[in-house]
Amino acid sequence: MLKVYNCIATAHDLRLVGLAAVICAIASLAAINLLRHARLSTGHMRVVWLAVSAISTGFGIWSTHFIAMLAFSPGIPNGYNISLTALSLIAAIVLTGAGLAMSMQPKWRLGPWLGGAVVGGGIATMHYLGMAAFEIEGTILWDPTLVAASILLGTVIGAAALPAGLHGQSERWKATGALLLTLAICSHHFTAMGAASIVPDPAIKVSQQALPAAWLAFSVAVASFTIIILALAGLALDIRDQRRSVLEAERMLGLANAAVEGLLVCDGDVAVTVNTSFAQLVGSTSDKLIGTSLQSYIPDAGARAKLFATPNQPVEADLRHADGSMIPVELILRPIDFAGHAHHVIAVRNLQARKRAEQHIRYLAHHDALTSLPNRNTFHARLDHEIAAAMAGGQKCAVLCFDLDRFKEVNDLFGHAAGDKVLQTVASRVTAILDKTCMVARLGGDEFAILVPGLSSPAMAGRLADRILEALRTGGDNSDSDNMTSCSIGIAICPDDADNREALLMHADTALYRAKMEGRATYRFFEARMGAEVHDRRVLEHDLRQAVSRGEFNLVYQPQEDIQRRTVVGFEALLRWNHKTRGSISPAVFIPIAEETGAILGIGEWVLREACKQAATWPQPLTIAVNVSAVQIYNENFVQLVHEVLLETGLAPSRLELEITETALVRDLNRALTTLRRIKALGVHIAMDDFGTGYSSLSNLRAFPFDKIKIDGSFIKSVNTNEQAATIVRAVLGLGRGLGLPVLAEGVETPAELAFLQSELCNEVQGYLVGRPAAIGTFATLTHPGSEPATGDEIRVLLAQSA
Repeated sequence: MLKVYNCIATAHDLRLVGLAAVICAIASLAAINLLRHARLSTGHMRVVWLAVSAISTGFGIWSTHFIAMLAFSPGIPNGYNISLTALSLIAAIVLTGAGLAMSMQPKWRLGPWLGGAVVGGGIATMHYLGMAAFEIEGTILWDPTLVAASILLGTVIGAAALPAGLHGQSERWKATGALLLTLAICSHHFTAMGAASIVPDPAIKVSQQALPAAWLAFSVAVASFTIIILALAGLALDIRDQRRSVLEAERMLGLANAAVEGLLVCDGDVAVTVNTSFAQLVGSTSDKLIGTSLQSYIPDAGARAKLFATPNQPVEADLRHADGSMIPVELILRPIDFAGHAHHVIAVRNLQARKRAEQHIRYLAHHDALTSLPNRNTFHARLDHEIAAAMAGGQKCAVLCFDLDRFKEVNDLFGHAAGDKVLQTVASRVTAILDKTCMVARLGGDEFAILVPGLSSPAMAGRLADRILEALRTGGDNSDSDNMTSCSIGIAICPDDADNREALLMHADTALYRAKMEGRATYRFFEARMGAEVHDRRVLEHDLRQAVSRGEFNLVYQPQEDIQRRTVVGFEALLRWNHKTRGSISPAVFIPIAEETGAILGIGEWVLREACKQAATWPQPLTIAVNVSAVQIYNENFVQLVHEVLLETGLAPSRLELEITETALVRDLNRALTTLRRIKALGVHIAMDDFGTGYSSLSNLRAFPFDKIKIDGSFIKSVNTNEQAATIVRAVLGLGRGLGLPVLAEGVETPAELAFLQSELCNEVQGYLVGRPAAIGTFATLTHPGSEPATGDEIRVLLAQSA
């Protein structure tokens, strides 16, 4: 060891030794990096980079030796044999390449260790060949022990260098491998130099062809350094290109994976690569699908043949999922160039959603979306078929049309969601009682129809109607909306009533109208005489909807008098309809129809606006009373409408009095109470109309914010002679005084009735005795005090219209 140290310290120029160490370290680092890069390369590029690595490493070892030899000063003439010097370079490159190749063998754990040992052997071979090329005027004597030690050091450290340099991916392992390789080269060289002893011999001359050491060392250093730098530069460029290629491949793979459709690239019938969407579609992973054949997930040979025969054309097929299920897909094949070779890319579109949508569309074309019952078109087609079968076979069939009674009130009171639930409940109950030969369909809204083929007798249709009425009457759902549900049914029979679809449905609808007119919650068979009556009713409904726009409505006013002071305190506005062809139509006829059809909302708004507009023109601050329907009370916009009318007309809220019957309140007490309280908050007065009839309840007088009670005229008639009527009127008057509510008696027609009411301290009266309903101009002297006196004709008209 001391001999080696003395060799380095005394026989070498330490500056050149440092240069040799630097070149050795650079060459070692380049060797490890090039070897790693070669191991990651494929195909012929693997061989190319292995050769570059071998040449670079060999030159590094060779240049380290000769620069170190330049640092060696034997003190006598010397030079280098050109042939042996070249042979040492070739040996360094070949043996280093062999060792590096061994270290790159896949799945060979000993490869890096043995390869590193071969590289160490290459270092020794190169060194001793280089020393053989060293010509000197003397003889070189070798220490066998140090020679063996040098070879052992190079081999052992070299064997450890490559496994360390190729281990892991961190820079620390690269640096460790490069350091060990540098140590292997340097430790071998200087140990071997310590083994050499030079004995001068003047008889031995240096050949004239030998190269001077300084020239050779300088040229070798420059060439080796240049080769190493160029190798590293080439490595850097190749790594950059590979990274760019990897990034581009990752970008393309990312784009492919971002696609919703499945994509796979095939070489013939074998999958080369697939995207994530396709892997998910077949229930596998991308790695497992690479190398599989199309047949494994597209089993239909005909579909595969058509796919390859018609590129760029969609082909529908079934895709086999990993669980064995089949998925409908659309395939489109297109030829592409992939990795320099011809391949096919196949786009796979999942058709499950489209197939479900198409199936749903077909279903909706024949069924009602809300109740899942057959729709009108499906019912018509089936009815046509059954009519033809009945006519051909001498049989009968029946059509039962039914709709829900007061269904609009369900929507108004409980909302459309509750109405939808009622329709679904009706559909399920009716379906449950029908056999498989019958069909029930929803024609629209709350209209349903039932087809009964093979009818043995009309009584059979009647029994079915009874069962339907009972099913809707005794349903298990005890909700308020359900309890309001009943239906009316109309029945027509083929061929007794009609032999075609249009006429049969029209006759069943006519019978349905008759059932509604005769009390609802019942059924009626079609009779020929019904047609004209129902037609007349429908025409009246139509005309009623047009009456406001045609200007056929007008208001008349009936005065209301303070019975004690005998002064008029207000008027009640009463609606009249003067039909363009039918003449005057009684409110008792058209008001129920308006409430049934919902036309009362528009009519009621017109009445409220006209009455308030008229009252606002009166100098005298008289009240104006307007009747309000239950339909209006439960309309969510009614309070806002009252507010808007008051603002538009300028009428003081205290002059408006809304008359409401108790019947209008009982359908939904809480909702009605909320509405009346909001109206009351506007300053509008509220009167209970027709008290004593219908659902009169003392609790309602206490719960609702009434300002007045109106006794129905049926109790006032002959009150002075009928003791029972007198008792009831006295009770109501006493009740009003006890609650602090004024009482108005309607229908006062005789002085005796008026005298009785005066004696019982009634507050106000209304009736023919006070004044008949008339145009407001008739009462100009009451609404406009100080106006011109009435003429004789006007007085006679006033007397004729007033009591």
